[in-house]
Amino acid sequence: MNEYPELLLAIEDMKFQDSIYQPSAFWEGASHQIVQEICEAGIENFRSLPKPLGFFVPTYGSPANSFSSEQISQLTDFFRKFFPDFAKPTLALDQFLSGYNAALSDYRVLLAADDVSKLPYLHTFSESQVGQPVEHWEFDGKKYSRSALNYILGLALLKKHIVDVPRTVLEIGGGFGTLGEVLAHSGIQDIRYIDVDIPPTSYIAQYYLTEVLGKENVATYAQLKTEPRIEINALPAASVLASWQIEKLQGKVDLFVNFISFQEMEPEIVSNYLQQVARLETTWILLRNMREGKQVRKNPGDVGVDTPIKSEDYLSMLPGYELVERNVLPYGYRTVDGYHSEMLLLRRIA
Repeated sequence: MNEYPELLLAIEDMKFQDSIYQPSAFWEGASHQIVQEICEAGIENFRSLPKPLGFFVPTYGSPANSFSSEQISQLTDFFRKFFPDFAKPTLALDQFLSGYNAALSDYRVLLAADDVSKLPYLHTFSESQVGQPVEHWEFDGKKYSRSALNYILGLALLKKHIVDVPRTVLEIGGGFGTLGEVLAHSGIQDIRYIDVDIPPTSYIAQYYLTEVLGKENVATYAQLKTEPRIEINALPAASVLASWQIEKLQGKVDLFVNFISFQEMEPEIVSNYLQQVARLETTWILLRNMREGKQVRKNPGDVGVDTPIKSEDYLSMLPGYELVERNVLPYGYRTVDGYHSEMLLLRRIA
């Protein structure tokens, strides 16, 4: 059994915080299970463990494509058994079930959409293999996860509209820290990335970014725990803070990002976070969440939210901002059952 004292410290401290900074209905059960898995298997393997894969390590193939490993194996075995001479259809089936086709589709959007002469540079990025990913796609000699391509496409949309390059980026619910890695390799001088999240995901992001960027370049919850104020301009290249520390942040933010995690929170939690984002006089806001909201849990213990939050809710919570663009295709995603993972780009009204 592995022990992570800083993780346990953050979890213990979280118990004494306001409920808006604790796990939402969607996350309350998963958080405990994620802690158990990384303690048993080791944090160095987090990108191959069941609960992280189900909650914050997205894939194009299983489990995100709704096919289990067993179903994929049975389908491919059936095809090879009954159609042994049909090599091309077999290859097509493999590429569909593995998620390769979906990953290639996103990569093609990147190639078509990105202005390679303009910062942040996205075309040179290649993701690390820290965390033992079960899925890593290679295109033109560079490696990508679904998490990486999600963020890169969002930044490609942002680049269409910005003149000044964002140098201070705040994210809430940053998964395992992918955006911080992308920005650190984007060619922007003096870039500063701040990830605010609940443990255990905050601790996993801290681990990932420390491994990728170096310990000296990452500020952690434990280091800043007792600080009454956290000056943004004094932070290093990357920082990972616990949710309740957002109230201590002082300064201004150029860009705020939330991808696929506000939809997993209750409205009062999101409203509080967005008030903090506005307090920091954030210039740009880039969101990607389900237009229709997440599924409602029917019973305690089910995976789901109590009150879905929808696209119009985000807009109503940001009265000081104007909508610049909303996009499902090509930068977002439409599910097979008709739901829409939608990008919203907003700008502060001067």
